[in-house]
Amino acid sequence: MGAVLEQRVLLYDSKLHLFPGKLKSRWTGPFIIHEVHPNGVVEIFNPTGNQTFKVNGHRLKPFIEPYSTDKEEINLLEPPQL
Repeated sequence: MGAVLEQRVLLYDSKLHLFPGKLKSRWTGPFIIHEVHPNGVVEIFNPTGNQTFKVNGHRLKPFIEPYSTDKEEINLLEPPQL
């Protein structure tokens, strides 16, 4: 992933429990990329907690903003009347 400053990303968070087969993983975030280091480390900012921390860049994926579900109806059979 090509990390871009101020881009919103999700962090892959996996937690291993004591029992086999109970690996729980999920995506947390979104976080904001604060700094990118040349060795692949990305420093991300948590806007809810006002803290920054460093993670491996492979554990990040771009956050896609939800789009508006408002619908507009357009009649394609009849031309608009002026």
